[in-house]
Amino acid sequence: MDITIHTTSLPHDDPDAALAFYRDKLGFEVRSDVGQGKMRWIVVGPPGQPETSILLAPPAADPGITEDERRTITEMMAKGTYGWILLATRDLDDAFEQLRARDAEVVQEPTEQPYGVRDCAFRDPAGNLIRIQEVP
Repeated sequence: MDITIHTTSLPHDDPDAALAFYRDKLGFEVRSDVGQGKMRWIVVGPPGQPETSILLAPPAADPGITEDERRTITEMMAKGTYGWILLATRDLDDAFEQLRARDAEVVQEPTEQPYGVRDCAFRDPAGNLIRIQEVP
């Protein structure tokens, strides 16, 4: 069996802010941007890796959730406890400094974790946690 990760999703509550973060701060390519207003689905991904993408999606668009669930999601996003993703880089210090210079919201500076990785963390405009691990 040959299975890969093609696309994962993160919620956004402001498509323009999400686009500015992932495109302008992280340097990802915009692969598609459909919809209008706050109801936009934006696919981004790292340059040179067309097989791996992140779908930035409005959580309010899911018809399978209740109004109470929608409120809970909105509250969790505001606290930064709803969505998160792990990214990787070979030069964590350089990536960290570039993101800090682009005014990304720092959650954690580069740190040696007790579980054997060195990483840092930022938040995107929707409150999603973006952890970046250093890989050899």
